Amino acid sequence: MTKASAKWQEKQVFDAIADSGHPIVADGDKAKGNSPVELVLIGLCGCTGYDVVSILQKKREPFTSLEIRAEAERAKDPPSVFTRIKLTYRIGGKVSHKAVEDAVRLSKEKYCSVSAMLEKTAKITAEIEYINS
Repeated sequence: MTKASAKWQEKQVFDAIADSGHPIVADGDKAKGNSPVELVLIGLCGCTGYDVVSILQKKREPFTSLEIRAEAERAKDPPSVFTRIKLTYRIGGKVSHKAVEDAVRLSKEKYCSVSAMLEKTAKITAEIEYINS
């Protein structure tokens, strides 16, 4: 079982912590921390990034960098869930394009639990940019 908690500090600011023990600040006003919705997108980038790195390392692909960017659209009416998310993977190194494409696909279709949850309301698309370094 995964556990997390958030303790109100002031205005819309919460100090939050989960099982890992790393504290974060969540702020609905975005003045002192990321908003909860931003944290969901950050979680998606981290989750799929972890998968892609793990898969490419197992394939011994010589990548030198990986950055994942997310752009999302939300529903107009509350609860304003994500309706579309575009992920852009920027990968550096002399990697096999097929290996990267397979890793991105496997993350989306099999491994990334954050993606699986978000796909209940959002269409998630992916784009890969290759940076030879």
